Amino acid sequence: METLKIGIVGTGGMASVHFNNYQHIEGCQVVGLVGLPENSQLRAAEWGLNNYASIPEMVEAEKLDLVDVCTPTYLHKTQCIQALRAGANVLTEKPIALHLSDAEEMYAVAESQGKQLFVGQVLQFTKEVEILHKLVESQKFGKVLDALFERLSACPTWIKNGWLFDREKSGLLPFDLHIHDLDIIVSLFGAPQNFSYTCNGNVGKSYKEHCRFLYHYPNHTVAAEAAWFNANFPFTARWRVYFERAVVVNDEKGLIAYPEGDKPIVFDTEEDEKIPTGINLPPTGMFKTELTHFLECVRRGEPSSKVGKDQVLTVVGLLENILKSSEF
Repeated sequence: METLKIGIVGTGGMASVHFNNYQHIEGCQVVGLVGLPENSQLRAAEWGLNNYASIPEMVEAEKLDLVDVCTPTYLHKTQCIQALRAGANVLTEKPIALHLSDAEEMYAVAESQGKQLFVGQVLQFTKEVEILHKLVESQKFGKVLDALFERLSACPTWIKNGWLFDREKSGLLPFDLHIHDLDIIVSLFGAPQNFSYTCNGNVGKSYKEHCRFLYHYPNHTVAAEAAWFNANFPFTARWRVYFERAVVVNDEKGLIAYPEGDKPIVFDTEEDEKIPTGINLPPTGMFKTELTHFLECVRRGEPSSKVGKDQVLTVVGLLENILKSSEF
């Protein structure tokens, strides 16, 4: 198997997660790093990588197969385009960008260069979401009648430099938190016919702290909730889908189906391997599964079947319209 050469852009938490997971994947090697000068030399030395001042320089010197962009959202467009034009395939952390036009331009550059552009919507690589896809597609319990997704957190005050609370840099709550659930929703059901939402927050804050979303489809409705609570609230992520003949719930108890007139079904979602993240997430196998998938796509020269272009653009377009509202 040919060894794929990878360069990482960024030195923060997600860069560490990706670097650590690449060490558990056969047939790849991280060889270079680009980051802020005050951080990248130390991190490159720690990881045993060559440190570079620019992405084009790194791609050229190392003959990279993939550039992995793990930087704040507002840097993604410029950095991804630099890597693509330098001749590498690119993986960028979510969100791809804050504007639909920017995302479209990024894909256009990838196509013109004959390269692949991937977006790290990591929840698509969990067993829970994989099982949900199968249940929806097979209609094992009938058609979907209703669904609810929740993603709630205390305000992420740990973020460095405060960029997450600048709407022009992060896209705030919709692009940072709700995007995870909306990506799942769109991957399951496509673009909604229409949508509505409400949002609230403390007076004097530059961002909204709590939002509820309602997405309307021809035969069902999907609700979602996202929050950066001004409270010491534990991170909570769960969903519930009501089918014609069962309710399927994913929460702290696990993934359980409650069929009509039958005993609950507990699905096996135990991961084969759990790798420490080094950030505020417990050990998990989802990042290894995600990165392995994208590396296989690089080998085949094919786009991702899990996080495709149309899906990504639909999500960005919806979130951009939400953020344009006077409510934000």
